[in-house]
Amino acid sequence: MRFTVREMSLSKTIVGAVVICSLFFSPGILSAQESKAASPLARPEIRKRVDELLKKMTLDEKIGQLNEISGADFMSPPNREEMIKKGEIGSFLWTVDPQLLDKFQHIAVEQSRLHIPLIFGYDVIHGFRTVFPSPLAMASSWDPSLEEKAQSFAAREARSIGIHITWAPMVDIARDARWGRIIEGAGEDPYLGAAMARAQVRGFQGADFSEADKLVACVKHYVAYGAAEGGRDYDSSYVPETSLRNVYLPPFKAAVDAGVGSLMSAYMDLNDVPASGNRYTLHDILRGEWKFQGFVVTDAFAAGDLVTHGYARDAKDAAFKALTAGVNMDMGSQTLSKNLKSLVIEKKISEQEIDEAVRPILAVKFQMGLFEHPYAELSKVDRVMKDPAARVFARIAAQRSMVLLRNENHTLPLKKDISSVALIGPLANAPIDLNGGWGIPGQTPAVTIEEGLRQKLPNAKIAYERGGEIRRTIKSFFDDFFPGAAKTAPLTPEQNAAEMQKAVDLARNSDVSILVLGELANMSSEAGSRSTLELPGMQQQLLEQVVALGKPVVLVLVNGRPLNITWASEHVPAILEAWQPGTELGNAIADILFGDANPGGKLPVSWPRSAGQEPLYYSHTLTHQPEGSQMFTSRYWEGPSTPLYRFGHGLSYTTFSISNLKLPKTELKVGEQMEVTTDVENTGSVAGDEVVQLYIHQRAGSTSRPVRELKGFERVSLKPGEKKTVHFNLGKEELTYWSSAKRGWVEETEEFDVWVGSDSTAKEHAAFKVVP
Repeated sequence: MRFTVREMSLSKTIVGAVVICSLFFSPGILSAQESKAASPLARPEIRKRVDELLKKMTLDEKIGQLNEISGADFMSPPNREEMIKKGEIGSFLWTVDPQLLDKFQHIAVEQSRLHIPLIFGYDVIHGFRTVFPSPLAMASSWDPSLEEKAQSFAAREARSIGIHITWAPMVDIARDARWGRIIEGAGEDPYLGAAMARAQVRGFQGADFSEADKLVACVKHYVAYGAAEGGRDYDSSYVPETSLRNVYLPPFKAAVDAGVGSLMSAYMDLNDVPASGNRYTLHDILRGEWKFQGFVVTDAFAAGDLVTHGYARDAKDAAFKALTAGVNMDMGSQTLSKNLKSLVIEKKISEQEIDEAVRPILAVKFQMGLFEHPYAELSKVDRVMKDPAARVFARIAAQRSMVLLRNENHTLPLKKDISSVALIGPLANAPIDLNGGWGIPGQTPAVTIEEGLRQKLPNAKIAYERGGEIRRTIKSFFDDFFPGAAKTAPLTPEQNAAEMQKAVDLARNSDVSILVLGELANMSSEAGSRSTLELPGMQQQLLEQVVALGKPVVLVLVNGRPLNITWASEHVPAILEAWQPGTELGNAIADILFGDANPGGKLPVSWPRSAGQEPLYYSHTLTHQPEGSQMFTSRYWEGPSTPLYRFGHGLSYTTFSISNLKLPKTELKVGEQMEVTTDVENTGSVAGDEVVQLYIHQRAGSTSRPVRELKGFERVSLKPGEKKTVHFNLGKEELTYWSSAKRGWVEETEEFDVWVGSDSTAKEHAAFKVVP
């Protein structure tokens, strides 16, 4: 079902865009301030049905509901169909074969004793058949409504073949760009991360995931997975309580408040206690403080890996520690299914504890209507997958998620009367890698940048040269399961040099060079951590040689993390961060480069100058001697410690003025809130978007406070000369924090600074004081 560029003319795209824009900017989109969604278990009718079913179930059948196994041929028990008949399996993952899913469901519903339907899960991260921008890119839009609509399309496509739950969104805060999974989240900031978490839950689930085109969302990886030492995936995290509460937990709390149906416990040790056996986080906080009533599923094999951690003495001990910590579902390892019964017999675990673990799983199945409608309507799959609205929206999403990092002398947008374009780089013509990580079999390949340029410039001479290959030094174990990894022998140094020379020669004979550099899809995401942030392969040399020609150059980055582009930031006049924009990448990039769309994205991460600065984030506390002090300064002796590009940075083809910051009062009583307003005006000559950002700083307190914290933002679209007043709320929710000194949440009577602006160095300032 591959759409060609020619099948989607610009006129059709514009018409469709109007329709889609009216959808996702409509008043029907829930605001970020919606009330807490009710859990299915909180509904008397669901709880009654769960209670009645539990009374009929044997201990083996109850334990079976906690067992999730592979539906694919790999890592799957050979007798899985017989296990379904016996009620020994509650859910499957890792297959998107609709015929196989349908077969398994028919066995469960028609041949098992109690006819309990199965749940089918898959990693629907940023699209199913239609691929939307990766989560870090979507966070760069600073537009939660955009994210919500994208995930609603993904849910519709996935549900059509019989998928019920997605192992998404990933809401881990990531402050180290070396960590491969930074691409799967919303970046470094808990406020922005919480907004995107809420939006994704709403997009996947709708009001309560009972609709026929919705999925249960599973937020992951609970908790502090993004704080892995050295940015190394799976490694331990050591996080003090104040950081856990103020930084890493807020996006999970936001998802729980939005009614998410499931959470996934992480792989790593958290302060030397494995996250999948951590009763403090899984029980005391999640269920005790937050009153979460959904179910917790481990990450793949994490229950069994409690033995590997040295936390459990054997598989039986691992089952005991996982269940009593708060795990409901064991993904893949069968540790619970093989050991819980003996633990009950030995009276180490009661059957009532098993019942409580099973309850939320059954509640989700009832709430989704699976007992009444267990089978997907496969006759509708083709129509759902071919819905052109998804492609139209994917193009809009890609446009809105790109960040213009640099644009000296108005290099962009390019003129459409260019006669010749040199398109250069290993990622300019690679459909699978342009889609990004977590590929799904059958996904629509991305429109390449070459295809997008040819559509945009039908009369221009467009020539492409790869300029050398890039590949991982150490192969990813995912390469055997997902498409896109190089299967051929690597080029020799001589072959790479020859390819580079051909690219340089092409640039020499063209009016403008568009270099598309960055990372392959398998260079980020899970098992994609790096020790360096340099451009892989010989891309830096290629860039320098093309720039040395003295001809116009535009750099487009396609990547899963910030990269070291310090040299480019000084020598390349125009740099566009495209991230991994998905199916409509080629068209969207062409739209941006030639001015049919105006970039308005902003960075959700602080962009480092080199890997040596990591972890790097804007909301740090001041030290004994901050950078700029006259004596011993907190910096590196060979260069600045500041980021190359600030959190919230992003340019436009127009200019904006943010002014007239107003606070209605200078004193605010504890527990009260006030409305803060500021004006934003388009002072340029073309329409564009500005993201107005509000930051605060508490000047003193029971603990040291960050220099700035994001506490409000709004993306505003303005015509030339148009002005709008933006409204923000400041009150208890924004001013309360976890104090390590007080061992609890506090809103303190102190003085506060407020800034509004276009990035984390916002200059427009006011102040107020919180009083008793």
